[in-house]
Amino acid sequence: MLSGKEGLDVPMKRQGAHDWQRRSLAGYLTVLVVWGWAAVGAAPSAAEDLQTAYQQAAAASPVIAQAQAQLDAELSGRPLARAAVMPHLNGAASGGMNTAYVTGFGAEPLSTGYHSDVFSASLTETIFDGQAFTAMKQADHRIRESEAALAFAQQLIALEVTQAYFGVLQAQANERVAQQQMALLQSIDDQTRTNLKVGTGDIISVQEVQAQLDAAKAGLVTAKNAVDVAKSQLERLTHHPVEALQDVTTLEAVGPQPDAMEPWVDVALRNQPLLRQAKESLHVSERQVQLAKRARWPTLSLNGVGMHAAGTLIPPVMVDQIGASFNVAIPIYEGGGTRASIHQAEAQARASKANVANVQDQIKLDTETAFLDLQSSVAQFEASRQSVTSAEVSMAGTRKGYEIGSRSIIDLLTATTNYAAAERTYYLALYMQLVARTQLKAAAGVLTPTDIDAINVLLDGNASK
Repeated sequence: MLSGKEGLDVPMKRQGAHDWQRRSLAGYLTVLVVWGWAAVGAAPSAAEDLQTAYQQAAAASPVIAQAQAQLDAELSGRPLARAAVMPHLNGAASGGMNTAYVTGFGAEPLSTGYHSDVFSASLTETIFDGQAFTAMKQADHRIRESEAALAFAQQLIALEVTQAYFGVLQAQANERVAQQQMALLQSIDDQTRTNLKVGTGDIISVQEVQAQLDAAKAGLVTAKNAVDVAKSQLERLTHHPVEALQDVTTLEAVGPQPDAMEPWVDVALRNQPLLRQAKESLHVSERQVQLAKRARWPTLSLNGVGMHAAGTLIPPVMVDQIGASFNVAIPIYEGGGTRASIHQAEAQARASKANVANVQDQIKLDTETAFLDLQSSVAQFEASRQSVTSAEVSMAGTRKGYEIGSRSIIDLLTATTNYAAAERTYYLALYMQLVARTQLKAAAGVLTPTDIDAINVLLDGNASK
């Protein structure tokens, strides 16, 4: 970074111009320092942290709400399946008026109206229904499938919030770098134009600096737009406006713990909710095959009925009846529907089995990739931190060389650009180191709010804007 002692001074052939340059650059550097402290001082003392953003997203997430609603629906599936083997009690009643035209009871036909009443109750108890028992087991698998889907949704939101949160911070850091680069290039542009006026510069230097300055201005516009996009991504998750966010001040890069890939892959294959969901879906498909095959099985039930019927037709009729029956239903031919259902269920089971294998391979790949990314992020962070220091030293050396005439304006512009690029790389490595920790936990299926807390404690109370 630039400091007051490292002002950008340009050598002049005439002492007056040389002194003017020093005063001008000293003033510029003072502006940079004041601007930097003002940016920090203007930041609100209270800023939103990662934990707050995660809580907002978890509470407002339609993905989690959908998964929770689906789980609630599946929890009702087992009582519905169990209802098929529970007693069924039904009652019925009817009353009506009738008109009768009767012959044979006398010389004259009899035409009369009368009412009739019927009251009945029936009780059915299933003794054996193979499909009903399979449906209950299938309902259990559906519940576990939905539980895994909910767990995956919760971990997905935690990962997405972390990525979006640090995406905003990275975009804001790039904007600050772009502002600083443009201010520095503007100062160089002012100097080269002054040099041209006093006869110590050349038009080529002015044009070179102007081209770099135009590019920096465009880069600043792009950086500002990137901040707006990053904020929109975070707002989509939290459903709250993004104001000031707490930033990372110091960071000690941490790699995978344990630092071996196999344990992480084993954990992922045991705990990844997406894989558990796929396996439970396979079990549902297998039960569906069993359900289709059991459509050929007989069903046994016990029925009881009680009825009271009354009518006023001559002579008045009244019937009270109680009865019970043991019923066996044997499907013989259903138009080919049973066989088609079996074939359909078997094909779906094969598809589910293939999906489990595909998900398992993908989870293994994702975990291995996340493991290597986290390992690489440690080296990238350390290298980028050293790169910023080296680029700063190089820029300072180039500046001194330009002062004594041993380095050209092109060298100075290149050193300035390299320093800005090193800073951008550093911020990218800084935030990716934190995101990579979360990605590995998410790939292994063990990401919890505690992991969000562990990253949240690394944030400083001051806001980044």
